[in-house]
Amino acid sequence: MHRFCIYLLFPLLLLPGCTHHMSQNPETSTSPLPAFDKEGHRGARGLMPENTIPGMLKALELGVTTLEMDVHISKDKRVVLSHDPYMNPDFVLLPTGAEIPAAEARKHVLYQLDYSQIREFDAGSRQNPKFPEQQPQKAHKPLLAEVIDAVQKEEQQKQLPQPFYNIETKSKPGTDGQNHPEPAEFVQLLMQVVEEKNIVPWVIIQSFDVRTLQVLQAQYPGVKTSLLVENLRSLDWNLEQLGFTPTIYSPYYKLVTPKLIQACHAKGIKVIPWTVNELHEMQLLQQMGADGIISDYPNLFQEL
Repeated sequence: MHRFCIYLLFPLLLLPGCTHHMSQNPETSTSPLPAFDKEGHRGARGLMPENTIPGMLKALELGVTTLEMDVHISKDKRVVLSHDPYMNPDFVLLPTGAEIPAAEARKHVLYQLDYSQIREFDAGSRQNPKFPEQQPQKAHKPLLAEVIDAVQKEEQQKQLPQPFYNIETKSKPGTDGQNHPEPAEFVQLLMQVVEEKNIVPWVIIQSFDVRTLQVLQAQYPGVKTSLLVENLRSLDWNLEQLGFTPTIYSPYYKLVTPKLIQACHAKGIKVIPWTVNELHEMQLLQQMGADGIISDYPNLFQEL
C-alpha cells in the first residue's frame, strides 16, 4: 500500500505569477490543495462551452481554485480536451457549420482523427440544450497544452492565484485501442504535456478507470490522484480495487454522507464530490465537511 506524501515547497514557488516558470521533479514536488477546493466543471459548463479555452478563462475569472477538465488522445497522439470520445451532436457542429446527423452521432471519434481535423469542428456555437444559461461562441476543442498556456498567461497578466488543474483521463477497459490508447500510453502522453508546461505541483489526475491511476501512482508517485466514483460500493471496496490511497475520493454528490467523509478523513483522503449545481446542496456538503465541490456553475461559489 503506497502512502501519498505532501512535501513543502519553498515560499517562492507559491508566489502568483512565477509558479509556472519553475521546473519541478514530478516525483518529489507538490503543492497543498486549497482548504476548500472550488472546482469549475469542464471549465464553467453551465455558463460557457465546455472544455474550451473561453470556458476555462471564465471559471478563472469567477475565482475557482481548480479547473476541472477531461482529456482524450487524437490519432496523432495529441492530448485534447473533450469529455466525449466522439463529436457530440448535441452541441458540436461539423467543419461546414452544419449539424451532425443523428445517424453519424458516434462516427467522428477523436482517437480516429488527427488533431488538425478535430480542430475544424465547432464546439461552442451551438448551445448545449441542458444548460440554458450557457453563452455560445465559436470555439474548438483545444489541446491541453493550449489551455495551460492560456490559463497561465491570464493568471500572470491579472496577478491571479495559481490555479490547480484537475485532469480526467477518459478511458475504460472495453474501448482500449478504439476510443483511446491503453493506460500506460495515455498516462505517458498526458504527463509529457504536464511536465513540459512545468505544472506538476498543481495537477490532479482523476479517473473512473483505476488502471490509469495505478500507472500514474507507479510512475509518478508524487502527483495527486483522485478516484471518481459513481457506484454504490463501499469506500473500502473502491480503495481495494484501486490498490493505493488516493489524494482525493470524488463521488457523485448524492452518495456523500457525513460517515463517508469521516471515514475518508480518517485515512487522510480529501472528499470532493461532483457535480453540484444547486447552492443549498453546496451548503449542505460544506456543512458535512466536504473538502471541495465540483460544479458547472462556479459563479455559485461566490455565495458560499
